[in-house]
Amino acid sequence: MLVVIGGLPATGKTTLARLLAAQTGAVHVRVDTIEQALVRSGLARHPVGPAGYVVGYALAEEHLRQGLSVIAESVNPLAVTRDAWRDAAVRAGVAWAEVEVVCSDPTEHRRRMASRSVDIPGLPLPDWDEATGRRYEPWDRERIVVDTAGATPEESLAALVRAITVNS
Repeated sequence: MLVVIGGLPATGKTTLARLLAAQTGAVHVRVDTIEQALVRSGLARHPVGPAGYVVGYALAEEHLRQGLSVIAESVNPLAVTRDAWRDAAVRAGVAWAEVEVVCSDPTEHRRRMASRSVDIPGLPLPDWDEATGRRYEPWDRERIVVDTAGATPEESLAALVRAITVNS
């Protein structure tokens, strides 16, 4: 199965993706990791553009074809990126679930933005204005929405697992 996790920075995407991958044994494909590797290689500079996503789609599809489940995590801000993840699952012949992670409390979301640390060396983190002012197209199809405001990571994970189970 492919689980595609998207949402604005500092909503809890990476935390949820890591927890879900650890619980299920799935491969975690993180676009931030791919993009920073491209920058370190000298092939790109920030902002990287579509290259990180394209590599992510290919890796996800390869892992899915090997029979592995994949948690694909990125901001996933555009319909075209959402379609591309779904298309990777379709080509691999597996089920998929799309997840949008939100933090509905702006005060908590802003606090998370200000207090988070870089976990990928050299990766520039956006500030509040960059994160909330970026292009982020509304979702035009059904998806699982996980609101992390006021919830522990474990509570958010439990809600996500329940939703995936119901929707599978």
